[in-house]
Amino acid sequence: MNDAARRRPAPEAPAAGASVDGRPFAIMVVEDAAAVRGMIIAMLESDPMLRVVSAVGDGAAAVAAITRQTVDVVVLDIEMPVMDGLTALPLLLRASPGTRIIVTSALTARNAAIGLRAMVMGAADFVSKPNAGRGLHSAEDYRRELIAKVKALAAGARDQAPGRGGWPGRADWAAAPAACRTRPLPSGFRPDVVAIGSSTGGPQALFQVIGGLAGKVGLPILVTQHMPAAFTRVLAEQLSRQCAVDAAEPRDGDAVVPGRVHVAPGGLHMVVERGTEGVPTIRLSEAPPENFCRPSVDVMLRSVAATYGSRVLAVILTGMGRDGLTGCERTVAAGGAVLAQNHATSVVWGMPGAVSTAGLSSDILPLEEIAPAIHRLVLNRAA
Repeated sequence: MNDAARRRPAPEAPAAGASVDGRPFAIMVVEDAAAVRGMIIAMLESDPMLRVVSAVGDGAAAVAAITRQTVDVVVLDIEMPVMDGLTALPLLLRASPGTRIIVTSALTARNAAIGLRAMVMGAADFVSKPNAGRGLHSAEDYRRELIAKVKALAAGARDQAPGRGGWPGRADWAAAPAACRTRPLPSGFRPDVVAIGSSTGGPQALFQVIGGLAGKVGLPILVTQHMPAAFTRVLAEQLSRQCAVDAAEPRDGDAVVPGRVHVAPGGLHMVVERGTEGVPTIRLSEAPPENFCRPSVDVMLRSVAATYGSRVLAVILTGMGRDGLTGCERTVAAGGAVLAQNHATSVVWGMPGAVSTAGLSSDILPLEEIAPAIHRLVLNRAA
């Protein structure tokens, strides 16, 4: 990239979850239980920027309805008669490719596996239904999380869909790296660890990146993905199975193992520090959430930068919010390097966008180019 491109200011994004044209976002609710469907509609429409334009009781009705109107986000139940959510999901995406889908269901081990499968199939995110009786997710928690995610995804859907008045269109962002400030790689940079942060849209991205590194990178890989506890365990299992890697949720006190993918457990921060004899060791923490997240990417990156210094390669993938920004600042200050996913391939360009527009990234890449870029940097280490 030339100096003029580096100095060119990045375009300013609208506020997270904001509609650039002032029109309410159009939402479809797909839920077979009438009482639950009514509750979700009321929750969504408590925000003036959300309007439920369609509410149906099964997947087949949803597929028929989505062809008749423009919908920014679908809130999709999993278990329904006639056609369940997993069957409807690819049909909805085919019928309306620009629409984002949030899967919602009770948080159980079985539904965690189904929810992760849905995200790998193309769903943007999962929100667990309220179950205060089991100490999980009150109705108000559910309302806040659902509204925040729907608005962020709806903004992204409208931004990237031609003709919806977005900021700017997907095609316009094909050259996003040229519009953002980047920084050169540190001279002689050779990573000893790869630390990846992701959120909304992250599971799909992680499967592609980790799968592309299988058998090629002998470094430890640390992953913080914003997910509930039941999901992160399933995520680690599926990464192992589908990507042919050694992936696991670490236990407190585990050593950082070269070649292993360490997935931060949901509900706990993952921190790396020097243990006995200077061996990098993982500590799990119940410290307060940062950026409303636990695990937090910032918490992980700060600890990794403190432990590994200039030998850290941070990778920020798709996700809403700004988690990872201060951690990447610490990474760069210590002499490490940052790669970020570009706007065009991100489900939500919040986390990578924050890092990119702050000028912290050495490169801003399409998802399919991230694993090869990591591999090249690791080869530099072996040279």
